[in-house]
Amino acid sequence: MKKIILFLSLLIVLLVTSGCLDEIIEQKITIQKRTGEENIFEDFKEVTKRKQVKKAIDIVKNATWKNEKVEMASYADYQFQFPSKNSNGSKGKIASYLLWISSNGENLEIVTDSDRYVKLTKQDSADLYDILTGEELIK
Repeated sequence: MKKIILFLSLLIVLLVTSGCLDEIIEQKITIQKRTGEENIFEDFKEVTKRKQVKKAIDIVKNATWKNEKVEMASYADYQFQFPSKNSNGSKGKIASYLLWISSNGENLEIVTDSDRYVKLTKQDSADLYDILTGEELIK
């Protein structure tokens, strides 16, 4: 009887641990940087630290988005992606964003492929840029 209880306890611990590990593995942001003057991007960085990923996702999700198609004066400086979750909590499609550094160098502007646009606050811009590039937002 003790062996059965021990076996079931270990099985439960393994199942819980593997579920948590799966959640950790999925949490990442991939960033590509534009090279040259063309609309060509190369892999730049991958953010996997859970706190940084969560903060970046929160900044993007909580921004005041406008549903409008915008024409930017130049190609995006960066593009980044992270897995998005459906309303029921299951893994959905990859959320993809194009990112520009504004001409004043203090704000980030983001556009999605579904015609949504946002200009982030200075603080959110600085925080997100630091997470995505590891650098301060100074132009």
